[in-house]
Amino acid sequence: MSVNPQADPPVQASPPLTRWLVLAGCLLIIDQLTKLWFDSSLRYGERVQVLPFFDFTLLYNPGAAFSFLADQAGWQRWFFTVLGLGAAVFMLWMMHTNRTQQRLLLALALILSGAIGNVIDRIAYGHVIDFLLFYWQNWYYPAFNVADSCITLGAILLILDEILRLRGRHARAA
Repeated sequence: MSVNPQADPPVQASPPLTRWLVLAGCLLIIDQLTKLWFDSSLRYGERVQVLPFFDFTLLYNPGAAFSFLADQAGWQRWFFTVLGLGAAVFMLWMMHTNRTQQRLLLALALILSGAIGNVIDRIAYGHVIDFLLFYWQNWYYPAFNVADSCITLGAILLILDEILRLRGRHARAA
C-alpha cells in the first residue's frame, strides 16, 4: 500500500464531549439525591439551622426563580418544563458546536445539569424541591437547590467566558 504525499492530511476529529456530559450527569445525580434526601428527611417548611445565616429547609416552588409565577393555576409547570427542555437542547447544541472552548463547555455543562434537574422535579412532582436557605436577621434569600446553584455558576462562568474572549479579541486586534 503506497502513501500519496500529495494527499490531504487526515481531518482531525472534534474533541469528544464525554467528560462534559459525565460532569453534567454527576451534578444531576447529586441534585436529585439531595432533593430526595431533604424531601424524605424534613417536613414541608421545617428548618434546621446549620449556621447563624444558613438553614436547611424543605420548600416547594411551583414557579421559577424567586417564585416567579408560583401563584398561577398550574400552567406554569408545563411552561417551565418546556422552557427547561428547550434550554437543555440548546445547551447540547452549543456544546456540540463549541467543542474546543473548555471554559464555555464547563459553563454549559453546569447549566445543562441544572436545567434537567429542575425539569425532572416539575415533571415528577409539579414543583421544584428547594432546601438551601440563606438569611440575615429579617432578610431571606429565596430557598434554592443544587440545580439552581449549577445554573447560577454556569451563567456567571458564561459571562466571564464571553468577557475574556472579547478581551482576547481586542488584544489581538491592537
